[in-house]
Amino acid sequence: MTHPVPPEVLTLINGLPATSGRRLIAVAGPPASGKSTLAEQLADILPGAAVVPMDGFHLDNDVLSERGLLGRKGAPQTFDAPGFVDLVEALRAPVTLSYPTFDRSRDRVVPDGGEVKADRKTVIVEGNYLLLDSTPWDQLHKLWDVSIFLDVPLDVLRERLLQRWRDHGYSEAEALTKAELNDLPNAQVVIQSAVNATHIVNDA
Repeated sequence: MTHPVPPEVLTLINGLPATSGRRLIAVAGPPASGKSTLAEQLADILPGAAVVPMDGFHLDNDVLSERGLLGRKGAPQTFDAPGFVDLVEALRAPVTLSYPTFDRSRDRVVPDGGEVKADRKTVIVEGNYLLLDSTPWDQLHKLWDVSIFLDVPLDVLRERLLQRWRDHGYSEAEALTKAELNDLPNAQVVIQSAVNATHIVNDA
């Protein structure tokens, strides 16, 4: 997603009632749908806003290997979902908080890689599974003031995902395997959660 923030999204957010705590905005969607781009665009527009990605809650590769899940990295069961829910709950209070980030180049989590300052009035959380109905992800539903879902056609997602893996140096066959056997099945799971969004943005 590279075009401007849809005006109806800003209308939704600006219409929220005043609160003593932070506003929590969810930006959800399948892999390669443009979540991080939209989140950063919103943070540039909204005063006192910060972005918190979900990616820092990937389980370590060693843990995934032990569980036989390394090949499914990025699926819901490969995240520390309880830890992520705890962070989102804690973000409501206007205090300084650190959170883990994910280093894609090294394929590992960076503990305390990011920080939300106490003066941030809005936190935009972006990730694939913010609207899932399965436990414990479903505990997030009540925490969002507004939830936005990016709806992108599967054929567009597929090409973006293939290009993402090519850009990371993978061969065409490797990129195809990663997209078809992991990314796109994950995308199907995410797409089913769109019904829980406050607003759906259709973006091709």
